[in-house]
Amino acid sequence: MENLSNLDYASYLKGWIRTVPDWPHEGVMFRDITPLLQNPKSFRVLIDLFVHRYMSEQVDLIAGLDARGFIIGSVLAYELNVGFVPIRKKGKLPYTTVAEEYVLEYGNASVEMHTDACKQGDRVVLIDDLVATGGTMIAGYKLLKKLGADVLEAAAIIDLPELGGSKLIRREGLPLFTVCEFEGL
Repeated sequence: MENLSNLDYASYLKGWIRTVPDWPHEGVMFRDITPLLQNPKSFRVLIDLFVHRYMSEQVDLIAGLDARGFIIGSVLAYELNVGFVPIRKKGKLPYTTVAEEYVLEYGNASVEMHTDACKQGDRVVLIDDLVATGGTMIAGYKLLKKLGADVLEAAAIIDLPELGGSKLIRREGLPLFTVCEFEGL
């Protein structure tokens, strides 16, 4: 039986993340969290890690970024007994939205949120699976701020520090917590 009390959580969870070379483009090392989510023990360790981090922070909402941030964020919101806010890619939400555009290496993209998704003073944690260039996370942060939310922290499973996103997020004034990091692209 594995002794969880001596477990290095970051290394344990990192071990469940699969690297897929040359996907979706040649030269990209895609970090796939699917194996981590498929294993009930690693998934529970991940969620418990986030729950323990935020359980004393008086969080009102978890905001999850499309799409893997929905998986982690909705479970975390349930465990913390708070609401969940989806931040979606443009054109996916049925009600009145507010949008934020951001730059990609090959063009621009936009994320949206319902205009009534949060209110002035709501204490929010913004979550996604991974931080690469930081564009999506920063756009989500700006959306939440537009509606008056107090974003306590951004969180992700993986940081890819060589792509510079974590530095940009912190430069925006948003604290960032990540579980593990991978070197390289």
